[in-house]
Amino acid sequence: MKKILLLSIALLSITLCSQAQDSVQIRKFYDEALVNGQCYENLRYLCKKIGQRLSGSAGAAKSVDWSKKLMESYGFDKVYLQEVMVPHWLRGAKEQAYIIDGKKRIAVPLVALGMSVATPAAGITANIVEVRSIKELDALGESVIKGKIVFFNGPFDQRFIETGAGYGAAGIQRFAGPAAAAKYGAVGAIVRSISSALDDYPHTGGTVYVDGVKKIPAAAISTLAANKLSNMLRLRKLPLIKFYFKQNCQTLPDAKSYNVIGEITGSENPNKFITVGGHLDSWDLAEGAHDDGTGVMQSAEVLRIFKATGYRPKNSVRAVFFMNEENGHKGGIKYAELAAANKEEHIAAIETDEGGFTPRGFSFQGVSADFLKDINKKWKGLLEPYEADRLVAGGGGTDIGPLKETIPSIVLIGFRPDSQRYFDIHHSTNDVFENVNKRELELGAAAITALVYLIDQHGLNF
Repeated sequence: MKKILLLSIALLSITLCSQAQDSVQIRKFYDEALVNGQCYENLRYLCKKIGQRLSGSAGAAKSVDWSKKLMESYGFDKVYLQEVMVPHWLRGAKEQAYIIDGKKRIAVPLVALGMSVATPAAGITANIVEVRSIKELDALGESVIKGKIVFFNGPFDQRFIETGAGYGAAGIQRFAGPAAAAKYGAVGAIVRSISSALDDYPHTGGTVYVDGVKKIPAAAISTLAANKLSNMLRLRKLPLIKFYFKQNCQTLPDAKSYNVIGEITGSENPNKFITVGGHLDSWDLAEGAHDDGTGVMQSAEVLRIFKATGYRPKNSVRAVFFMNEENGHKGGIKYAELAAANKEEHIAAIETDEGGFTPRGFSFQGVSADFLKDINKKWKGLLEPYEADRLVAGGGGTDIGPLKETIPSIVLIGFRPDSQRYFDIHHSTNDVFENVNKRELELGAAAITALVYLIDQHGLNF
């Protein structure tokens, strides 16, 4: 009994010593990020000197070249490109839209949805059918929908504390709504912007067509315009209210692009990898600051902080700037394919694609309750002083998702900053550098660095 007690005391002493060392090291990471951080100025360059980076565009190509040079300037052990073919969609000339009330034409803010087809050259004018969901659309059927413009006006559900849940619930009408409307003979679709804000800034985003169903033009209108249109439909007889919109988008043949990868090779396990990444591409309405310039700059900053503080990871750590998350996630698919083909052993992948706001913690995809209990027991106290200690079940991210299909043992992790402002900005002209706070961005980079360090030191075999 005495021997067991002594062994327990020894193990406790070792654990406490290890936690003390971890605490000191994490503090060094935060000090480096907050005093000497470079991700904010790197983001400034990406946004202001390069700007929008839609897959296949000149901006995307320029961002690849610059990102590779940036990582090389930091002296990472490896910096290289992964070739990937990506969709090449063009918005074309600025869209036009009007509510037609008798002889009145009331202009409303509208943007084409990503991957949408164009309207005819003269635009489309038609009566409107308002629905709040695809289920409601299905209930109306072809007899009501045929020849009309379908107006999807399902609102962002403000009751969710984590706003990503509200986005996910409303997002289906943008993603799948236009194709569903086309099935019933609609001539066009307009979608209420998926935003927590009430303003006149429409939010774009991808839509997906269905094979065998005619492609119809699809666009998003601002939340204020959606309310105005809905009120006019409610207060007047429907035949008096029509809608006109014109957009000039087109899809060109797929273009060659690249994932950009920087790596610090592991000192003990060079073929075991921890990936941290975001997506380099962005929608074309603004600068792609929060979505996802902050994510890629934080990812590179993790490796820079390791080098600046003299920490040499046991396992190889990669910063990956994925291409084409917004309208195809071909970069994430290619990365997973090559990881499997090269027989790489991946421990974990962390994605930062929820904006550069104040860090709150991390979500772990598909893990057990016991795993979450153990990881909180071991690491919550180390992250708590920095208010980044919410270690919960949840999604990992679009770009890293394909890794689970090729490497089932990997743990996928999502970086979770405060979500309250993200969907005010997301996919709109408001996604600009000026809406990123320097200190919040640096705190996020430090939090991710801390988690990568803990995984590298202790693994995830809970």
